[in-house]
Amino acid sequence: MGKGGGCVPSKKKLPGAVAEHSSHDGVRGSAAAPVPVEDKRPDSAAGGVVPPPHVRNLRIFIVFYSMYGHVEALARRMKRGVDGIDGLEGLLFRVPETLPGEVLEQMKAPPKDPDIPVIGTAAELAEADGVLFGFPTRFGCMAAQMKAFFDETGQLWTEQKLVGKPAGFFVSTGTQGGGQETTA
Repeated sequence: MGKGGGCVPSKKKLPGAVAEHSSHDGVRGSAAAPVPVEDKRPDSAAGGVVPPPHVRNLRIFIVFYSMYGHVEALARRMKRGVDGIDGLEGLLFRVPETLPGEVLEQMKAPPKDPDIPVIGTAAELAEADGVLFGFPTRFGCMAAQMKAFFDETGQLWTEQKLVGKPAGFFVSTGTQGGGQETTA
């Protein structure tokens, strides 16, 4: 093959990054492939160099429930792994607690980390580029708090706002046969 005629993709492109751009109709989106990092186009009006369009990381929401901190520790490790990939950013969210404070106190549950925000509504999942869900399993089922959150996603499914978004999950159980085999 001649010079530049190969079929090998350029290594200059940012894998997984989304180029923010405006199309001819003014709608912002990510339909175009990422712009090569070293792409500098001359600006004919100013005679200078036009920087490439703003490139943002793909946002992976890590949504979890953790009563005693085990699943939270897993979620933090998931975030570390996601953040370690160029072009990705992990964002931690806790699902709303459904148990009253006095019940959590009787169960000796530690306080929740205030630096991890509670996801306001399930509709916020539509803002993610991908989602990881984490929860404990109990008696063959996921924790009720996570089930309550999933029950709120009906409108998202009806409107197909999560179609094409990759998702995964991670679970934790304190006993052998504690439910992950049927929940996962």
